[in-house]
Amino acid sequence: MQTLPAISGRERELQKLMQAAQPVWLAQSDRSLETFSSGFACALHMHQPTIPAGPGGELVSHLQFMLDHPDQGDNHNAEPFAQCYRRMAELIPRLIDDGCSPRIMLDYSGNLLWGVEQMGRTDITDDLRYLACDPTMQRHVEWLGTFWGHAVAPSTPIPDLKLQIQAWQHQFAAIAGDAALQRVRGFSLPEMHLPNHPETLFALIQALKECGYRWLLVQEHSVETLNGAALPREQTLVPNRLIARNSNGEEISITALIKTQGSDTKLVGQMQPCYEALGLERQPLDTCMVPALVSQIADGENGGVMMNEFPAAFIQAHERVRNEATQAINGTEYLELLQAEGIGPEQFPPIQAVQQKRLWDAVESELSATAVDAAINRLRQDDGGFSMDGASWTNNLSWVEGYTNVLTPMHQLSADFHARFDDAVAADPAMSATPHYRNCLLHLLLLETSCFRYWGQGTWTDYAREIHSRGEALLSKPQ
Repeated sequence: MQTLPAISGRERELQKLMQAAQPVWLAQSDRSLETFSSGFACALHMHQPTIPAGPGGELVSHLQFMLDHPDQGDNHNAEPFAQCYRRMAELIPRLIDDGCSPRIMLDYSGNLLWGVEQMGRTDITDDLRYLACDPTMQRHVEWLGTFWGHAVAPSTPIPDLKLQIQAWQHQFAAIAGDAALQRVRGFSLPEMHLPNHPETLFALIQALKECGYRWLLVQEHSVETLNGAALPREQTLVPNRLIARNSNGEEISITALIKTQGSDTKLVGQMQPCYEALGLERQPLDTCMVPALVSQIADGENGGVMMNEFPAAFIQAHERVRNEATQAINGTEYLELLQAEGIGPEQFPPIQAVQQKRLWDAVESELSATAVDAAINRLRQDDGGFSMDGASWTNNLSWVEGYTNVLTPMHQLSADFHARFDDAVAADPAMSATPHYRNCLLHLLLLETSCFRYWGQGTWTDYAREIHSRGEALLSKPQ
């Protein structure tokens, strides 16, 4: 029987762990708000999907599949990709030895973390554990939470958003320990895909806060001001407060750092955020002036720039700012420095997901789910450009159109999973630690992986069909 990933069984314990309110960076930070006028926060996103393509249809990492089939496509890049997953464990110490104080944020999908464990790549897992746990690294490396199965939030069934979040926390804690997990306070959405449907966004932010996250990285064109306008340039350089309102009129909010521009990996691969920040001065925030922050994220392994140019560019950028008023800084560190000076979310400018202004203006009666749905339908009929599918850094792609053969089974498996387990787990929380529950959950999370809708119809949608079939078969078993 295939070994299952550590994705469930400690839900209450980890939620309690993550509710601790104390700062997690201040004690380690060598930064002070008075000493710099601008900063850059760079994140690397790493992902490899899990596919039913191993021996006998076994679930394996796509990275393993690439290694096993080097003559297909660009599979010859498998080992270079593998080295990308571990190389920060070499670059960060090198810069520290050179007298620099580097920073990086890391976003690794649960699929990838499990996959390298399956492959027995202890060279990768040991280096990731070092980056997460070594006392020296805690000043320099910030891990970001994400969905375990690299799901795109707007088209993920609402009850599964928290399952995806919790599963990643379980996986990370199993690799790096509870203390390392407790330091993970920022969140990175797969494909930077922010929901704009009121119910989905409200549920997402609620789940993030229940799981202990304090801030979210968002793409600038996925949000708007409360007046429905694009964010002015200066507002993208300070923290914002992302507000969600559901159809009952309830509101919830979370701090948002703004990723500017598109998904061009050259932005991080050539460390453009550093050089952009060098030209910036302090920015107004409420009644204060605070260091401007340029935030960016890019795939950490895809493309020649990330594979080949990034290491030298990363080193050169940090050497360039060694004695400058511009400094590398990570997201939670920046926010905690502000908080220590009494600058918190209540001072951050409010924003909302795109199209919210138009939606709420179109609601003609008292707020209710029926009234909101009616407004959405009217807006869609009147304007083909109106969408409640959210916005991401891949806006040229739809995660919905043309994928009924994936989405319908996905929603069916989700409904069947919750019908089978929700009441049972509520009555006996220990059930989530059983192999049967975990195996069913695994297949649900895997079916929601974005890759099965990224690469078009064919092999990848066939993978989704197979995972769905196995998931339904598992749910039909008594245990």
